[in-house]
Amino acid sequence: MTDGPLRIVVVDDHTVMRAGVVALLASESGIEIVGEAGDGRAALALVERHAPDVALVDLRMPVLDGVATTAEIVTRFPRTRVLILTTYDTDAEIERAVEAGAIGYLLKDTTREQLADAIHAAARGETVLAPRVAERLVARMRQPAQIPLTAREEDVLNAVADGLTNAEIGRRLVIAEATVKTHLLRLFAKLDVNDRTRAVVVAMERGLLRRP
Repeated sequence: MTDGPLRIVVVDDHTVMRAGVVALLASESGIEIVGEAGDGRAALALVERHAPDVALVDLRMPVLDGVATTAEIVTRFPRTRVLILTTYDTDAEIERAVEAGAIGYLLKDTTREQLADAIHAAARGETVLAPRVAERLVARMRQPAQIPLTAREEDVLNAVADGLTNAEIGRRLVIAEATVKTHLLRLFAKLDVNDRTRAVVVAMERGLLRRP
């Protein structure tokens, strides 16, 4: 950490949201905003130029998303801590950010005081999680270990997500419609759901299904 105010950069592709974060922190005497960026690539240039203590990074951005940006910062500029500030709180998003090296994960409904405290804590190397995010992680840890999907089950689930009927899935994957139904029943059991739509939603939340 540097002497004096903590130096931070704010990275968010939404101009109004980014301006709101800057305005929110403007009255914090212990924090100095040294740069703003609207995408991950521009953020890397800022971090390289200013060597901030903390980078506040949104998750979904053009050019380079928040997870890729986090990984780059952690690898290339390890003295800069990455604090995710986003609206997304699904298990998959949280896990991807943490695995990339983010030291904290906050949601955009956080208050000014909470945000300022989190920035200071992150700069000290302390993990910072929004209460709702912490609750999700604890709940996830208490769940039985999830059973991975087979490649064929992923194919079936992706076809379901594309809106195909069982017959159409069978034609796409060149399998019998009865086999499609068997795969779906196994998917329902693994994901503890009762319908096709919920199976897709739960699989995506758990990071078991990647969609473009």
